[in-house]
Amino acid sequence: MIESNVYIDPKIAALQPGEATTDSIAWIKLSYTVLPLGAPISDAKVLTGRQKPLTEIAFIFAEIRTREGHEGIGFGYSKRAGGPGMYAHAQEIAPTLLGEDPNDIAKLYNKLLWAGASMGRSGLTTQAIAPFDIALWDLKAKRASLPLAKLLGAHRDSVQCYNTSGGYLSTPLEKVLENVQTSRGNGIGGIKIKVGQPDTSIDFKRVQAVREQLGEGFPLMVDANQQWDRVTAQRFCRKLEQFDLTWIEEPLDSADVEGHAALAASLDTAIATGEMLTSFNEHAQLITANACDFIQPDAPRVGGITPFLQIMNLASFKGLKLAPHFAMEIHLHLAAAYPEEPWLEHFEWLEPMFNERLELREGRMWVPNRPGLGFSLSEQALAWTQHSVEFGKRP
Repeated sequence: MIESNVYIDPKIAALQPGEATTDSIAWIKLSYTVLPLGAPISDAKVLTGRQKPLTEIAFIFAEIRTREGHEGIGFGYSKRAGGPGMYAHAQEIAPTLLGEDPNDIAKLYNKLLWAGASMGRSGLTTQAIAPFDIALWDLKAKRASLPLAKLLGAHRDSVQCYNTSGGYLSTPLEKVLENVQTSRGNGIGGIKIKVGQPDTSIDFKRVQAVREQLGEGFPLMVDANQQWDRVTAQRFCRKLEQFDLTWIEEPLDSADVEGHAALAASLDTAIATGEMLTSFNEHAQLITANACDFIQPDAPRVGGITPFLQIMNLASFKGLKLAPHFAMEIHLHLAAAYPEEPWLEHFEWLEPMFNERLELREGRMWVPNRPGLGFSLSEQALAWTQHSVEFGKRP
């Protein structure tokens, strides 16, 4: 059931844009939508009691329309907790965009950031900004009649793509091996499985079995989800080096920059991390400390595309590889615009939310030729929407 209400700022008509302004934001709609997962998902954090199994994902969608009729859509998300808080904060800051020129995305990002600065400039504050920022970039690319990747300046028309969802710790090994075969048959270019069992010998056997099934040379990654302490990570990562892994992901707590740097310096296998960080500044600390080989920013988590592009520029300057976390519908465009060959994470979870599908073939995901991000909300997404609110007046 959708609960909807409309807020109209009485000052909107009085706003006077500058001489260079060609358009202004007239209407914003926020929606709170909950995506149920087909089965509970468990990783190392669940086995150790840190978190409960993942059963649903909360989304905040922002739809923006301008006086001239241009529109864009963006989203943020939260797993397990925090969705209602993000939605509440997004409602607080949304009216500050009314009457503003949608072209001035960096300015508007800063305006939204300072609107909630007393709550900090990372975490929930930045994640609540992401739907607006992403919608503005979508709008800008649509107005130019270009896919976002082309607006940014693409280095490639497709991105090598790996799959995670078939290798969770809650999945028996026999099923993991079956999923590996299915993924390869569907055109996936790399396989990632979860590790982080309390008994590392179980992890070792699972990685060994998957490597044997894939054969030599096929890209294989593992993800520990911040499970290990420094000593365990050092010892076990050395044992894993024999499997020629593309990377070892989040071996330590995401905030342990020093530990990740020491690990990255001591291993031949690449270290990947960054998905849990929620601002450019946090990523900058990780990058400048040489604490990883693959940086894994998440645009909805860091506040949108604007800070993501800052992270990309710094990572490229430092010679890092890029492997964005989750939300392939957004990250495909951003990864296509990265100078070095990146990886894209494939998650089919979000497909029911959108009318369009992305093309996967020959191990790569292909940038669609649709303007903007190239997606629109499905009827199913509307059915899963629990609350919505509008600001301004739709032209």
